[in-house]
Amino acid sequence: MQLGEDLTDSEIIREIKATINVEIGGLQALHDGVDGSYASAVRMIHERKGKVVMLGIGKSGIIARKIAATLASTGTTAVFVHPLEGMHGDLGVIARGDVVVAVSKSGENFEINGMLSVVRRIGAGVISITGNREGSMAKLSDVVVFFGDLEEACPFNAAPTTSTTACLVAGDAIALALMKLGGFNIDDFALFHPGGRLGKRLIARVSDIMLRGEDNPVIGADSPAGDMIIRITEKQAGAVSVIDDDGRLLGLITDYDIRKVFQGGGDVFSMTARDVMNPRPVVINEDEKAYAALKIMQEAKKSFTVMPVVDKEGIAVGMIRLMDIVKAGLL
Repeated sequence: MQLGEDLTDSEIIREIKATINVEIGGLQALHDGVDGSYASAVRMIHERKGKVVMLGIGKSGIIARKIAATLASTGTTAVFVHPLEGMHGDLGVIARGDVVVAVSKSGENFEINGMLSVVRRIGAGVISITGNREGSMAKLSDVVVFFGDLEEACPFNAAPTTSTTACLVAGDAIALALMKLGGFNIDDFALFHPGGRLGKRLIARVSDIMLRGEDNPVIGADSPAGDMIIRITEKQAGAVSVIDDDGRLLGLITDYDIRKVFQGGGDVFSMTARDVMNPRPVVINEDEKAYAALKIMQEAKKSFTVMPVVDKEGIAVGMIRLMDIVKAGLL
């Protein structure tokens, strides 16, 4: 291996690709080595009475924290406990019925194994994710998830690289298998991710951001053109929903529909709303996700910026505009 500042850019790129190739090889070995122990680990966690407690030190500790976070965000209650803190009081977090998942490549960490000895007396189940199925940690475990005796990408085969990547992927795979086994759906995911654009896209519904009540532009089918133009202007929606006597949606009039009459030489002021309206507008239900309204507007053959909102009975309950979707942070 060449060292120092004499590496050219092409040599640096070659080294980076070599590292990636080693780690890809590790993931392939992980894939090929998946056996019944993975299914046993998933079943054990799924059938637990309590929570999942992740353990790890150093780089493995970082991976254990990430696995705990992934479990928690996909429907499996999980926390991380540092083994050093655990040996000095934080063992109180662990209770009978919990499942403890310990992460260590060597399986010979003193603090982790010392903690596991106590965990077993508490009555919690133990799963180890390790590169040493014959190690001390494995002997203290009910289930051993072996990710392989992998070559590290480090040129000295020392710094945790391939092994931590494989361990992380194994944890992700277990978490997502648990998500499917537990029937965790997109609405559950939204509940756990309320913040940021992702959360808004998953949670915000059309009814949350639509024009409603007095702000909802509606007009009767037999109303004269002057009234519909006034209604479009005063509500600043760029459109008005045409309704029957029961409030059911009959059609939609937009600025475009009015211009089309003028361009065709018609006398819009001699017409009623029924004469001008589009009788087959694209609509959306108030209970749909607001992000679905955005997708409908953007993916239509001819994009549009406003859409009437109806309830289950077809009543025109609102109007949703592209500008409202943008203001809500969904775009």
